[in-house]
Amino acid sequence: MTSSIHYRKLEKMYLAAPINNMFVPKINIERGNAEVSIQIQPEYFHAAGAVHGALYFKLLDDAAFFAVNSLVEDVFVLTVTFNLYFMRPISKGEMFATGKVIQESSRLYIAESHILDSDGREIARGSGSFMKSKIALESQLGYA
Repeated sequence: MTSSIHYRKLEKMYLAAPINNMFVPKINIERGNAEVSIQIQPEYFHAAGAVHGALYFKLLDDAAFFAVNSLVEDVFVLTVTFNLYFMRPISKGEMFATGKVIQESSRLYIAESHILDSDGREIARGSGSFMKSKIALESQLGYA
């Protein structure tokens, strides 16, 4: 299988995940990199009228995760740890997350990600460690 086919299968798998029915994200995956974006909706807000931190985490983790899984063609990777930094609130426009792999070894991958708002301002940043699972990338996961 070519890498390009692997990236498109990962994108289909991501978009097929039930949680993404709620957020309707867009994703683009290339070698060691992933971009995820979501249009902000009022139902994503906490009581103070801005996007809840859970969505920040989701975008940061998704972008870093798929940057890593772009390098692993046989199994699903797992998030081991993830740290994030909230820099500013957001309540309109779109959130654009970019993830990239910064370190890889035979057992552990480290990736960074950040989120920009529609004006290009950084609103959050994160980094995590990831490892290979024993879950094969197969059509039952949406990897088709």
